[in-house]
Amino acid sequence: MLDIKKASMANAEEIAVLHALSWQQNYRGSFSDQFLDNEVGEERQKVWRERLSNPQPNQSVWVARSGGEFAGFICTFFQDDETYGSLVDNLHVSPIMKGKGVGSQLLRVAAEEVNQKYPDTGIYLWVLEKNEGAHPFYKALGGKVIETIKGNDIGDLEIRKVRYHWEKAQDLVNSVLVKKN
Repeated sequence: MLDIKKASMANAEEIAVLHALSWQQNYRGSFSDQFLDNEVGEERQKVWRERLSNPQPNQSVWVARSGGEFAGFICTFFQDDETYGSLVDNLHVSPIMKGKGVGSQLLRVAAEEVNQKYPDTGIYLWVLEKNEGAHPFYKALGGKVIETIKGNDIGDLEIRKVRYHWEKAQDLVNSVLVKKN
C-alpha cells in the first residue's frame, strides 16, 4: 500500500539523498563525474533544506512511502509558466520501487492538486534528453513533447532538456487512472 503525504522539513534529508542518487544513476554523461561523485549530495541537501524550510508560496512537495520505506517524492510549482501552467520540477522514485506505480501515483496527486487549485490549466515538466528511461514513461501518460532546448540551470555542464506538456492537469490525472486500470 502506497502512503502519499505532504512533505515537511523532516523529509529534507531523505528527499535529498534520493534526489542525489537518482541524478547519479540517470544523469551520468549529462553532468561531470566530479559533480556526481563528490558534490551532488551536499548540493541537493542544501536545495532541499532551503525548499522545505522556506517554501515558495506556489510550491508543493509530496512524499510516498511503501511499507514504511521512503519510495519517492514530487515537487510542483503552481502557475510557473503563463503558457504551460504548473511545473513538475522534480519526480524521483527509489530504485527498488521503480515500475510499481509510485511515479504515476505521485504525478496523479500533483496533477489533482493543480486541477483543484487552477482548473483547466496545464502542467509540464522537463526531462534531460539523455534520461532515456524517463521518456517512455511520460509519453505513456500522454505527455506531449513541446520542445528540446539547451540549458545550464542544473548540474555543472550544459544540458539538453525536453519539455513534456499536458494541456490540462486533468488530462494527466485521467491518463494515470487509465494506466492503473
